[in-house]
Amino acid sequence: MTTDRIVMFDTPIDRLTLNETVGKVDDAIRQKKQLHHIAVNVAKIVNMQKDKNLYESVVSADIINADGAPLVWVSRLFGRPLPERVAGIDLMEALVARAHERGYKIFFLGAREEVVKKVAEIYAHQYGVEILAGYRNGYFDEQTEPEVVRQIASSGANILFVAMTSPKKEIFLHKYKEQLRDLNFIMGVGGSFDVVAGKVKRAPKWMQKCGLEWLFRVIQEPGRMWKRYLVTNTLFVYYILKEVFKPKTQSIAEHKNVS
Repeated sequence: MTTDRIVMFDTPIDRLTLNETVGKVDDAIRQKKQLHHIAVNVAKIVNMQKDKNLYESVVSADIINADGAPLVWVSRLFGRPLPERVAGIDLMEALVARAHERGYKIFFLGAREEVVKKVAEIYAHQYGVEILAGYRNGYFDEQTEPEVVRQIASSGANILFVAMTSPKKEIFLHKYKEQLRDLNFIMGVGGSFDVVAGKVKRAPKWMQKCGLEWLFRVIQEPGRMWKRYLVTNTLFVYYILKEVFKPKTQSIAEHKNVS
């Protein structure tokens, strides 16, 4: 696969739209290949600077989308603009619809049992049970991981969505993608199952466009979120300043990813 990439904060990011990403998933399924997808946002970029396992798990992916308006803004600032933000939940929902159209099967992994079960029920009601290869909650320990991977690998799924926190989902997919090689698309979707199940509200469209989804999350869960975003957003500004003062050829580079 050849894609047009930039490198920002030492992280490769593909210059792909949502529709182009869906098209690449279609191609992978048709060609019986595997695509490992990662979506990066401000918090993940910041955490990658100090978490080597997370960094290696992200940069090894076949497709890396920018899931955050600030990353799109910064890419424009440095003259190598990303075409748009590709939010993980938007890509997931587009692929569920495409699975219905093309007869693909999906495995849903993660969240609490009542949440992932509701997600499966919602999509089965909306699109038909044919899209379901299976589902499982995300509460298992490291010793149980091989059993979970075998369950997914034998499910007949074309697509796997993993709704876990970061860096757990990135490391899980990086660790087991070879055992999951018969699946054509594997992707971490964070808290998307909670949104689909109605457990968590998504920010209004205007806040998404303004890059303020983080603020909406703080308003919903102030006790848990305020410190996390204070730290990550402050560090992100610091990393932007570091990029500003790098030689121009080093700040945001572009290259072709061929795999």
